[in-house]
Amino acid sequence: MSASVLKTAANRKSPEFEKSTRRIIDLLTEIKNQEEQIRQGGGSKAIESQHKKGRLTARERIAKLIDPGSQFFELGIYAAFEMYEEWGGAPSAGTITGLAKVCGRTFMLICNDATVKAGAFFPMTAKKVIRAQNIAIENHIPTIYLVDSAGVFLPLQEDVFPDTDDFGRVFRNNAVMSALGIPQITAIMGMCVAGGAYLPVMCDHILMTEGSGLFLAGPALVQAAIGQKSSAEELGGAQMHAQISGTVDFREPDEDACLKRIRALVDKIGAPSPSPFSHLKPRDPLYPADEIYGIFSSDPAKQYEMREILARIVDAGEFEEYRAEYGETLLCGYARVGGWAAGIVANQKKHVQTLARGSDQKRMEFGGVIYTESAEKAARFILDCNQNRIPLVFLHDVNGFMVGKDAEWSGIIRAGAKMVNAVANSVVPKITVICGGSFGAGNYAMCGKAYDPRFMFAWPTARFAVMSGDSAAGTLVEIKLKQLEREGKKVDEKQKKDLYESVRSTYEHQTDPRYAAARLWVDAIIDPAHTREALVWALEAASLNPEIREFKTGVLQT
Repeated sequence: MSASVLKTAANRKSPEFEKSTRRIIDLLTEIKNQEEQIRQGGGSKAIESQHKKGRLTARERIAKLIDPGSQFFELGIYAAFEMYEEWGGAPSAGTITGLAKVCGRTFMLICNDATVKAGAFFPMTAKKVIRAQNIAIENHIPTIYLVDSAGVFLPLQEDVFPDTDDFGRVFRNNAVMSALGIPQITAIMGMCVAGGAYLPVMCDHILMTEGSGLFLAGPALVQAAIGQKSSAEELGGAQMHAQISGTVDFREPDEDACLKRIRALVDKIGAPSPSPFSHLKPRDPLYPADEIYGIFSSDPAKQYEMREILARIVDAGEFEEYRAEYGETLLCGYARVGGWAAGIVANQKKHVQTLARGSDQKRMEFGGVIYTESAEKAARFILDCNQNRIPLVFLHDVNGFMVGKDAEWSGIIRAGAKMVNAVANSVVPKITVICGGSFGAGNYAMCGKAYDPRFMFAWPTARFAVMSGDSAAGTLVEIKLKQLEREGKKVDEKQKKDLYESVRSTYEHQTDPRYAAARLWVDAIIDPAHTREALVWALEAASLNPEIREFKTGVLQT
């Protein structure tokens, strides 16, 4: 079978290649150092306190639970980054989530980190647990909860308790997952108090270790409310729940026994339904993944060839490019990633010389900009992927849609609406990777967060907002200067420059992927050289859901 194989012209020895490589490695080093700090949770004293109780930390539990030698693909590690500092911070939002292999099966793990404020739920904790559950629901991923939490963080209860994406949604999702037949196993390995007590009891299997507690109200609250005195063990200990209330299924003497029991239960879960997506034996890319560092440029003024990036991600460098000579600022094509078939939509960052629409006049199209032709091509390609049950992968480095008289006359709004409609109504899995810029409506058309990607990843070089930092700073400063003029205040050049830098600095901070990851706008910041591995995890997880609803677009602009 013949296939189109991507070629390379990358020069590893060029100064530009070396400069780009150094910049990304510096960014990665900074991020990996921060991640290592986050993994310390509440710090050495809190870890020591956990060990003195005879309990493992959440990360130690995960290491013992997953298959030996396998990887834990963590999601949301940056959750709550630089947030709640007035309360001492909440590293990783006090909970750890991610995908892992347990007895050879893919599982979602959701584990309270008791070293962070006794595992209490901050607002972002609830949102992180809900995001992990939503990923599990969308992809039918069986889920294991390791519970060790003091419940809601009371000083912030108003932001944790009442809304649709707050604490109560966790238990609603438990019920929905159960109804969908998604296996859920819970192990109570510490405190499980108040509303949080419902989580384990709404799962399929409940395990509980000696010394743990499960109750709607602890001893102090019970005494204050009804005057009844009882010990924690009498009120909600493992023995009571195993012998008297009949709430737990398995009482375990210690954590090692509990984790072994989980694996024994997982071992007997039936096989998942067959995947509707095409999968063959994986083949390695033709070129080393770390060359992406030197090929990619995060400088908006610089060009690079997106096909060179794809050649280091897709199996055997094979890429069946769709309408390769039309709408060239968007690349569309079919490939395999880790053996899984995928339809790829990627922004091309090289400028393209083409003919103006409806004439023989030559024109230059700027890389990273979506033109009418590229939007129409992408919309049609997305329809084809839905028709043929092929998951979609979007690679962002987009400045937005083209503007100006020529663009408007060509019907750019109509073409953009067509692309947005196709993305919004897609029924096959969508996976998004933000490589560089992702601005304005370009973010939406390329399946930004608002368009329900099953997974959303970002490179350290990612930037996304309504517009770029320079553009936004210029606009905001102009508005501020006009306001000052109306007030009769004069501003000299130095003040203008200081104001511009202040606004730009704030805006740049907010477009940083860590700012986005802290708020769960992206699921993980990934090493560009590990993009393929992240996509394989995502495609494999998506394959667990055999249900594809009927594809409809409603009124499609033509």
